[in-house]
Amino acid sequence: MGFNSLMRKQAKTFNVRISTMESDLEFSCEVKWKGKDLFDLVCRTLGLRETWFFGLRYNIKDTVAWLKMDKKVLDQEVPKEEPITFHFLAKFYPENAEEELVQDITQHLFFLQVKKKILDEEIHCPPEASVLLASYAVHAEYGDYDPAVHKPGFLAEEELLPKRVINLYQMTPEMWEERITACYAEHRGRTRDEAEMEYLKIAQDLDMYGVNYFLIRNKKGTDLLLGVDALGLHIYEPDNKLTPKCSFPWNEIRNISYSDKEFTIKPLDKKANVFKFNSSRLRVNKLILQLCIGNHDLFMRRRRVDSLEVQQMKAQAREERARKQVERQRLQREKQLREEAERARDELKRRLIQLQDEAHMANEALLRSEQTADLLAEKAQIAEEEAKLLAQKAAEAETEMQRIKVTAIRGQEERRLMEQKMLEAKMVALKMAEESERRAKEAEQLKQDLLEARDSERRAKNKLLEITSKAVYVSPGLAPDSMPQDVSFSRENLSFDFKDTDMKRLSMEIEKEKVEYMEKSKHLQEQLNELKTEIESLKLKERETSLDIIHNQNTEQGTSKHSNFKKLTLQSTKSRVAFFEEL
Repeated sequence: MGFNSLMRKQAKTFNVRISTMESDLEFSCEVKWKGKDLFDLVCRTLGLRETWFFGLRYNIKDTVAWLKMDKKVLDQEVPKEEPITFHFLAKFYPENAEEELVQDITQHLFFLQVKKKILDEEIHCPPEASVLLASYAVHAEYGDYDPAVHKPGFLAEEELLPKRVINLYQMTPEMWEERITACYAEHRGRTRDEAEMEYLKIAQDLDMYGVNYFLIRNKKGTDLLLGVDALGLHIYEPDNKLTPKCSFPWNEIRNISYSDKEFTIKPLDKKANVFKFNSSRLRVNKLILQLCIGNHDLFMRRRRVDSLEVQQMKAQAREERARKQVERQRLQREKQLREEAERARDELKRRLIQLQDEAHMANEALLRSEQTADLLAEKAQIAEEEAKLLAQKAAEAETEMQRIKVTAIRGQEERRLMEQKMLEAKMVALKMAEESERRAKEAEQLKQDLLEARDSERRAKNKLLEITSKAVYVSPGLAPDSMPQDVSFSRENLSFDFKDTDMKRLSMEIEKEKVEYMEKSKHLQEQLNELKTEIESLKLKERETSLDIIHNQNTEQGTSKHSNFKKLTLQSTKSRVAFFEEL
């Protein structure tokens, strides 16, 4: 026993650090604690009840191991330095995430783990699926798309796509962001939990999802890969982790065991031979056996009636989803009413500003009319005075002419002079009479203009009174006190009772969702094909990896993860065992 181990045995407690996908937790544990004690403490801290999917993993030399529940923590090959670091991770994956994952925290932890594996390229993901998955990841983080908030460049610091996908195309970060945002905008109305579940539903169809790979050799010494997942055991060629050469579902396997480095699997079909393979190390055999037992147990458990605990959890989850749905609908109604009220308020503000502008313009027009009327009145007065003056001068000229006629008898010379003066006076009188008549007409015209100006002033005043009366108009349906800036709401009219009718309606919606499942799957495939077509012309063929080429070949042949599994399992167990031994 080493010095560190001896000191731990003598101490009463030891420290551990639990690394989850979101944060790190630190605990002080008692020396006598078993793996289950520590595991239960972590699950209680996270509020996790679906514990059967998860485990505590730690690094040991050049491989990994999972903490055993029934053994003391310090009696296992855990790291010697404190705090001892464990990684809280999903150890087993569900066959169908939507049906099996009940709690939101379970779903969230799976989402974070699968997302990290895709970005780290531990799970091969085609480019078009990577873009769609990235859009759901963005929705889970940012909520509904809002062009006023989510402006170009808001994803510049986010890691959303595998580097392999980015290097495969001649596309700038802005071009990738544009395509991700276009998909993101279509997810409006989903909650964070719904976006994460859509992510998992797409990811679970990827060929490498949930598969643990181990390097093995068959009897002939051929290097192969063993894949262990929720459906069974799969045998791959070392350079092709996407398409298994043969598969063995868990319901066809009777017994699994190992001796040293040799692993033995006994099929349920007694006519089929027992098949064996060798792994590189004994520790790897232990890990394979753990994963086989756990996946087999979950495989059989899914095909039995749910335990009382799971039934209660699912019932609580359904009630919680129903409550959230009702709450979301209530919030949507409140939001809609708020938006309608804000639009009405903005319309009233706009109309008020318009009426104020019209009133201002009418006031200006009235002022100009008054000024014009005053000016015309002044001109009319001046013209009238000038006409009177000219009439007076004409009368004086007539008097002068009469006087000249009286004195005309005074002599011929005087008469001639007087006639000449009389002629001149007549000419002056004639001109003055014409000028007087012209001035009289001008005065008459000015009077007419004055009357028209006063009439315009009267009409302008009437219009101003009409506009002033419109400015106090209150929109029907809105209370008079809704005219100020602030708009308030009464929650009494927005309350919603959770009744049996809500549950019935929710059940009908669930049934409708089941009917629409095939249509949604078709829509998803069309969406992926559309994304692939958009970016295909920018692909750099020479940068494709071997897995990319294999995936493209499978797609062209119409081979998917599930169709290939069904095809392989149609063969007899005996023929598959024989095929494995001949590889």
